[in-house]
Amino acid sequence: MSIVPGPGWWAGLPPAAGAAVMATGILSVALELTGHRAVSLVALVLAVALWLVLAFDFGSRLLSDRGRFRAEADTPAALTAVAATTVVGTRLSQLGWQSAAAALLLLAALIWPGLLLNVLRHWRRRMPGGAFLASVATQGLALLAATLATVCRADWLARAALVAFCLGLVLYVAAFLRFDLHEVVGGAGDHWVAGGALSLSALAGSRLTASPVWTGQVHATLRLVTLVALALSLVWYAVLLAAELRHPRPRYDIRRWATVFPLGMTATACLSVAGPAGLPWLVPLGEVLMWIAVGAWLLTVAVLLSGTARPTAGRR
Repeated sequence: MSIVPGPGWWAGLPPAAGAAVMATGILSVALELTGHRAVSLVALVLAVALWLVLAFDFGSRLLSDRGRFRAEADTPAALTAVAATTVVGTRLSQLGWQSAAAALLLLAALIWPGLLLNVLRHWRRRMPGGAFLASVATQGLALLAATLATVCRADWLARAALVAFCLGLVLYVAAFLRFDLHEVVGGAGDHWVAGGALSLSALAGSRLTASPVWTGQVHATLRLVTLVALALSLVWYAVLLAAELRHPRPRYDIRRWATVFPLGMTATACLSVAGPAGLPWLVPLGEVLMWIAVGAWLLTVAVLLSGTARPTAGRR
């Protein structure tokens, strides 16, 4: 298989390619949190470049290929468009570009309801890990809204973020009840989102607890939910890693980006929760997990460039 892109190569990218933006963007956030600013900026540039490519393709299909757009909008992978937008927005806010981050939050909020309803209408029993993207997209909105609420001192945005956070938890439970547990030993990569969605919930929770809007019992409850989400995500991490070692799946599949994203998200959650939760030991754990995620990112790119890729696998 040739890896040299031809004219219009982006048209062959399935919605699952959005997970590559999510993975690269969240690694940029983690690298910034650990002081690796130069590498973080490189990752951000890559994430933004791929986001722009996918945004152009998304718009082109919406305007000129409605049949394909409707077919792909029904799949859970379509929600990577929302999640990727919020992850990039979160990194831009971290960089101090609040106007750009707010614009991305608005864009994500506009496309989220339609995509979510389309996906939920096509939910079924025994689904792959992509089912958890309903929670991921919603928690992405909560994360970016909570981040901007704290920076911009917008209390109304903090309240909106709390609503999205609670809805994301409900969607997680609903997705778990439909998740095919056999995916743990046979999934193509997106089964890792089962843990990544909880890591994102913990990260969003840590940003909510940082807001002065929440005090007393509400703040204590948010802190508890955040810690429980992080603990469960670490349990998922251990289980999924053990399953990968026991049942290796070395061949590239585009859904492998949905493995890298949870790896990076778990690391970022540990780094972010450590301070507000008063658990400093989470910082070295987060750093170790971050470098594991960086290694997984590099390995995924290497396997992709080796020519063993199956570019259409993400359309499942």
